[in-house]
Amino acid sequence: MKRILLIPRIKVLNANALSSPYTIGFPAMTAWLGAMHALQRKLNDKFAGLLCDAIAVISHDMDLQTYKGKGDYVRSIIATANPLKCSKKTGGFERPPFIEEARCHLTISLVIEYTGIDKTDEGDFLSAVSLHLYKSMKIAGGDILDFKAPEVFKVNDDDDLKKLNRKLMPGYVIIERRDLMLEAMQKKDDAIDTMLDYLIVKHRSEEIEVKQGEKKVQWSSKRKTSGWIVPIATGFQGITELAHAQNQRDPNVPHRFAESVVTLGEFIMPYRICNLDNMLWHYHVDLEKNLYLCQQKEPINLTLIEE
Repeated sequence: MKRILLIPRIKVLNANALSSPYTIGFPAMTAWLGAMHALQRKLNDKFAGLLCDAIAVISHDMDLQTYKGKGDYVRSIIATANPLKCSKKTGGFERPPFIEEARCHLTISLVIEYTGIDKTDEGDFLSAVSLHLYKSMKIAGGDILDFKAPEVFKVNDDDDLKKLNRKLMPGYVIIERRDLMLEAMQKKDDAIDTMLDYLIVKHRSEEIEVKQGEKKVQWSSKRKTSGWIVPIATGFQGITELAHAQNQRDPNVPHRFAESVVTLGEFIMPYRICNLDNMLWHYHVDLEKNLYLCQQKEPINLTLIEE
C-alpha cells in the first residue's frame, strides 16, 4: 500500500521554462523533485519522520511566455527587466542589461508518495502543507498563486488508483521515454540527432488523381512515432572530479561542475496509467558514471502507449 499526498490544481506564475541550456518548455524534472524535497524539509520541523519518496507531475494548462509576430519565422521570449533604473544622461528611466529568462504560467497537480505520517496526524499534516505552500514555497522558481485543498490517498489496488486518476483529469502526466533514446544509442546513433529525429514533424506531398485527367496535391504530416513526445531535462552528469571550490555555497559538501542530462518524455492522459509506479519519479545516483538523475523505476508498458 502506498500513501499519497495529492495537491491539486496549483497555479504557478513565472515558472522557469529554460529547462536546460538548449531546451525551452515544461520545467525540468529536477525542479519538481526539488520542490518536493524543499516541502519535506519544511515539514520535517513538525513531522520529523516524514519522508517524500517520489512525485508525479500532471499538467492541466501551460502558457509559455513567447511571442511570434506576423511574418516572423521564430518565436521570441517575452522578457522582463526589473527594476527600471534612472538614467544619469537623460534623467528618465531605462531598462538595465539583462539575460533572457524563459518563463511560463502553469496549472499543475502534484502526486507525492510519502511515509512517516500516522493516520491521527493526517489533519495536521494537510494543514501544514497548505500553510507552507501559501507562506514560503516556490515551485520551479515560480510563485504559487492558488491551489485546491490537499488530500491524502491510500493506493492499494486498481480501484484506489482509478479513484486517484479521476482527480487528475483532465490533464497530462509526464512520463519517461528513455527507451527511445537507448534504442537508438545501441545502434551508435548521435544523441542529439536521435532526439531531433523524434521531435521533428515531416511534411510530405503526394499527387493523387481525383477524376480522370484531373489531379490534386495532398499533404500529410507525420512524426517518427505516435504520442506527445517532448525533450525533458532529467538531471546532471559530473564533468569534473569531486573537490572543494573557492567560495562554494556549502563548505562541508564536495563541489563539482556538471552539465544537463536531456532525454525524451511523453505526456499521456492519467487514465492510461495502470500502475502508480508508471508515473512516479525518483532520485537516482550512479557514481560510477557521475550521473545524478530523476527517473522512473517502472516506466510504462509501451503497448499501452501504442494503443
